[in-house]
Amino acid sequence: MQQLSVGLIPVLSDNYIFLLQRQGQAVVVDPAVAEPVIAALEQQGLELMAILHTHHHSDHIGGTPGLLARWPKAAVLASSEDRLRIPLQTKGVGDGDSFELLGEPIHVISVPGHTRAHIAYHLPVAGHLFCGDTLFVGGCGRLFEGSAAEMHASLQRLAQLPATTKVWCAHEYTQANLSWAAAVVPASDPCAGAIEARLAAVGQARARGEATIPSSVEQELETNLFLRASSPEQFAELRSSKDHWPG
Repeated sequence: MQQLSVGLIPVLSDNYIFLLQRQGQAVVVDPAVAEPVIAALEQQGLELMAILHTHHHSDHIGGTPGLLARWPKAAVLASSEDRLRIPLQTKGVGDGDSFELLGEPIHVISVPGHTRAHIAYHLPVAGHLFCGDTLFVGGCGRLFEGSAAEMHASLQRLAQLPATTKVWCAHEYTQANLSWAAAVVPASDPCAGAIEARLAAVGQARARGEATIPSSVEQELETNLFLRASSPEQFAELRSSKDHWPG
């Protein structure tokens, strides 16, 4: 069978929409807008089979009506706890659920914190994680509806995934996240050097106009202060620091 392909479509100021495809069929994750997705699918001759949503924010679901107008038979999967805020979903899913798309098993992981019903999608065979606004490269989402303890627990669940898992997060926040981390991490911390080195590499990539996504669970365990936080209290201190950081 043809290998699963994953690509990203940059939209708005810093969003990414993810396009999964295999043998002429496609799945889209967190479509903020429809037009660039429609263009990409039509250019490649792909049939949209499903849309996956990680949470209800408009920059993750805004393109769904337009995609359904073009592919009305496409399934829409989202948290069953968020049917009122993601009204177009055709299948509600929750923590521990599994299903198959494009010949790939997909597992649902509940990751509350950024929003109360945020979920992530893990493809264990292909080795991909689509985590929305929970885990970012070098960072994590703001706590709009959840507590520090909830977000810390969510991140710890993602930290347990295989180290080689590719992390596809929905925003290009990497340079700002690592700049903050480099500014606050003590020089004595074992990860300080890795953060500085990664920040330099990210700066070069962004200067070339390249995306910094995907990351991997292994890279985040090495350089993401939020994922390395040993307790909810330490996480809360870091989140407050990042929330008030001028950069």
